[in-house]
Amino acid sequence: MPSRRPRSGARARWPGRQCSRRVRSSPAGVAGRASVTDPQALDNARKTHPELDYVEDLIAAVQDADLLLHLTEWPQYSHVDPHRLAARTATPRVIDGRGTLNTDTWRDAGWTVRALGRP
Repeated sequence: MPSRRPRSGARARWPGRQCSRRVRSSPAGVAGRASVTDPQALDNARKTHPELDYVEDLIAAVQDADLLLHLTEWPQYSHVDPHRLAARTATPRVIDGRGTLNTDTWRDAGWTVRALGRP
């Protein structure tokens, strides 16, 4: 079994996720930062969770991200150009928690895609 070394400074982005907590550490030994963006809920989320990092613009939100969590059905997130986003990320990896991304399009753009309930 390969050894797992802790990674520090990993960055995950949560488009549409307004109720998360900053990632400080995990049982797997991963520490990092999380940024949140949503076209409608940022004001309420800031009041509820002021400890999180919020970004107004989706393109800015993915800057240097190691992982993108797609957790919303907003069309502006589902239909964004994955090539444009990949150029901004540190590592083009996405988990599609809503099943709204075209996985073939994202993979063709160089992304590693994991979609819940789909291959």
